[in-house]
Amino acid sequence: MATVVYPGSFDPITNGHADLIQRAARLFGQVIVGIARNISKHPLFSLDERIDLVRAAIGDLPNVRVMPIDGLLVDFVTSQNAQVILRGLRAVSDFEYEFQLATMNRHLRPQIETIFLTPAEQHSFISSSLVKEVARFGGDVSVFLHPTVAAALRERIAAG
Repeated sequence: MATVVYPGSFDPITNGHADLIQRAARLFGQVIVGIARNISKHPLFSLDERIDLVRAAIGDLPNVRVMPIDGLLVDFVTSQNAQVILRGLRAVSDFEYEFQLATMNRHLRPQIETIFLTPAEQHSFISSSLVKEVARFGGDVSVFLHPTVAAALRERIAAG
């Protein structure tokens, strides 16, 4: 069975991300959750913290590995002998950007396919950015996050 890479910054990982990972684990022989360093986005959590939080949120799925990505995604995918990049689409507005990424990745490595999955309906409006913004203003975001992730987010925001 094929190996798929699901890349993202996961700052923090939401239930929507976890939903896609769990579903990908049923569809593919191996799932690699690739966590981008994304220094330009100024993540709330360090790379190591995001790796730990992703592991906590997805549980012990035997065919899922969590790894950092440094550099071009297609280089990482190739280094892991993966054949597929998985991207999530929450809304039609995500498609244009994701289409550009998929087209560039296909140009760089034509042998790597990109597939898109949509999250379950109850997670379709959730984004890490929105969750962080609501949490910063004191809103309860626990319904959108694994309990470990929600606690870490509350602690990080309280610490300033």
